[in-house]
Amino acid sequence: MTRSVIPPTPSTDAYKRSEMDYPDIFSETEPYGLFEGWMEEAQKTEINDPNAMSLATVDANGLPDVRMLLLKGVDVDENSGGFVFYTNEDSVKGQHLLHSQNVALCFHWKSLKRSVRIRGLAKPVTPQESDVYFAKRARGSQIGAWASMQSAPLESRQALEAKIKAVEARFKGQDIPRPANWYGWRVLPIRIEFWRDRPFRLHDRLVFTKPVEKEAHTVQADRPVWEKQRLFP
Repeated sequence: MTRSVIPPTPSTDAYKRSEMDYPDIFSETEPYGLFEGWMEEAQKTEINDPNAMSLATVDANGLPDVRMLLLKGVDVDENSGGFVFYTNEDSVKGQHLLHSQNVALCFHWKSLKRSVRIRGLAKPVTPQESDVYFAKRARGSQIGAWASMQSAPLESRQALEAKIKAVEARFKGQDIPRPANWYGWRVLPIRIEFWRDRPFRLHDRLVFTKPVEKEAHTVQADRPVWEKQRLFP
């Protein structure tokens, strides 16, 4: 016998909320301010990792893959700004990114019943930017970046711990440099959608789209930076 673990549909009483719970978002003219506001609220309400996000990539055969990681920066420059994360070039996602820079991100803040979806192009950050961030990491995390052959088969936990000890010995008493294959990526968004829960699945959806040339993926100079549209739930 199969037991259902899907929660029941909420009752009418469960949906009762005040309009005060839904401050206006549709007057926003650009997405970054709204995103930063939602992130600030999530930092107060999410139990763990309000900056957690899913990253979707595709492999050489066009097969998609998705995983969770942490957002490490947001730049609001309209021409080169975006959403920054770091990874090992030799990992599965690193290899996907080298093949195709078309990616998608998704944030879900369960405590706020909100999510943000982002589609765009991933570009490597500068080596200098990667160096600055790596230097700020905890020493244990720096050691881990050297010791872990991310996504490669691992015979045992003991084998990983042995590699960690070897890296600790190698860099004992000195600063740990950034591995050349460990660096950041910046997702340059072309579409950002904000989703907010509303009663009876009649949710609020607001999407910002950056007009781009379909082939070159570049912003057209004679068009506004962002176009916005309200969507049916």
